[in-house]
Amino acid sequence: MLLFGVCAFAQSRHSSRTTDLEGSILSVTAWRTDNKTEPLKIENFYLYENGIEQKIKGFSYDPSPSKIVLLVDNSQTLPTDIEKLKKAAMEFVYEIFDGDQLFVLAFDEKAEIVQEWTDDAKKLEVSLATFRKKGNPFLFDALSSTVSEILLPLMPGTRKTAVVVIGDGLDRGSKTPFDKILNELQNQNITVYSLQIPDRTGGAYRRDQPKAGTVITQLTEGTGGKIFQLDEAQTAAKFICDELRRNRYLLSYLPINMSTYDARRVFLVADEGIGIRTKNAQPPNVK
Repeated sequence: MLLFGVCAFAQSRHSSRTTDLEGSILSVTAWRTDNKTEPLKIENFYLYENGIEQKIKGFSYDPSPSKIVLLVDNSQTLPTDIEKLKKAAMEFVYEIFDGDQLFVLAFDEKAEIVQEWTDDAKKLEVSLATFRKKGNPFLFDALSSTVSEILLPLMPGTRKTAVVVIGDGLDRGSKTPFDKILNELQNQNITVYSLQIPDRTGGAYRRDQPKAGTVITQLTEGTGGKIFQLDEAQTAAKFICDELRRNRYLLSYLPINMSTYDARRVFLVADEGIGIRTKNAQPPNVK
């Protein structure tokens, strides 16, 4: 089954998650680094947009199940073999919690559904037999399809969503600009993690887009995610699934002295002894 283009129907039914009746929303990963047992509270956090402090309205733990899309580079020149890609994907089904589900999408010049939402290890193992290496990597188009056709139809009811990019970040031929897909991921509070493969171009300069390694860095840092290496797949799968289940919070606020029609840089600070990650920007709220 192939994913073609952008699903306009899904976009028309589901509004942006950046702003709703609670105001603006941030999905926040937060954890204690001081070994204390006290719960995290709203007064532990300080939020700034474009350098202006914002009043946080709410901060609460998110106990909901996770929806995780594994987005796997299927392209011909990816510098790894199919068996390693299969093994990396399988690690996640061993680590997800009750209620969590995985969706596997592989891409070259088209995005192809390998496995729809499941928590069944046997079903996933059979599906992964369709992995292959062919064509060029249209990563940005695949990310666009992931958002519009797989994750956006789950919203607004599902807030805890993540994409794990298994690849090197190279894009050769997408119609979707990088900045546009990064903005969309941030707008929908979708966290991007990566199992990174060494850049097949050796860090070559790209005329119209970031280098492959920079793409992975901007996708993860821009959405509050984290980078692992492919050979760390088992550790990465456990870390990501544990983090989504145990350390995810929702922070709400009403922007003060800010226009939601302008891009805003986001900076979240926590008290000493607390670690945090979240997206680093709120894109313009343009309908």
